Amino acid sequence: MPEVLVLYYSHRGSVRALAQQIARGIESVDGVAARLRTVPKVAAVCTASAPEIPTVGAPYVEAADLAQCIGLALGSPTRFGNMAAPMKYFWDGTAAEWSAGTLTGKPACVFTSTASAHGGQESTLLSMMLPLLHHGMLLLGLPYGEAALANTRSGGTPYGASHVAGSEGNPTLSDEERQLAFVQGRRLASIAMRLNG
Repeated sequence: MPEVLVLYYSHRGSVRALAQQIARGIESVDGVAARLRTVPKVAAVCTASAPEIPTVGAPYVEAADLAQCIGLALGSPTRFGNMAAPMKYFWDGTAAEWSAGTLTGKPACVFTSTASAHGGQESTLLSMMLPLLHHGMLLLGLPYGEAALANTRSGGTPYGASHVAGSEGNPTLSDEERQLAFVQGRRLASIAMRLNG
C-alpha cells in the first residue's frame, strides 16, 4: 500500500499530537497509509548519542522512508521563528537524496506548534518549506475554503496546520486545530494518490 511519510520532531508532545491527527487524515483516504517517523535530538556535546530506538513516539527516519513515500508531511516546533535544530540537522544530511532526486515531484505540507500565538508559526512553516523546495517537492497549504481556518482562535494558518501550546506546553489540540490537521493530512494523501497514479 502506498504510504505518506509524516516526519516530525516533538519536544513536549504538541507536534506529535498534530502528526497523529495528520496521520488520521491521511488514512481517511482509501488505499493509502501513514508512516510516522521522527528525528533524534541533537546535543552540544559531541559524544552524546540518542538511543537507536526512541523511548516514545515514532521510530527514527531513514533514507528508505524518503524513497518509499508518495508524499511528506513535515512538522517541527518553533525555535525563534525557525524549525528546531534536530529537524534542520536531519535535512542538512540529505544531500544524497537531493542529488538522486528522491523527493522530486512528490507533494508535501508542513505543520508546527508554538508556546504563544505570535511565536513565529508562519515563519517556521516557511523555513520548513525551503529544504522541500530544494528537493523539488510540490508544496500544499490549507485553503481558506476550510471554515476552521477562518474561525480558529488558536492554531491554523494557510501555510499549514499549527497549534498554540501555551507557556506550559499543553499538547491538547483545540477542535479547530484537530480539524485542520486532519484536513491537511487528507488533502495531502488525496493529491499524493492522484500524482502516484
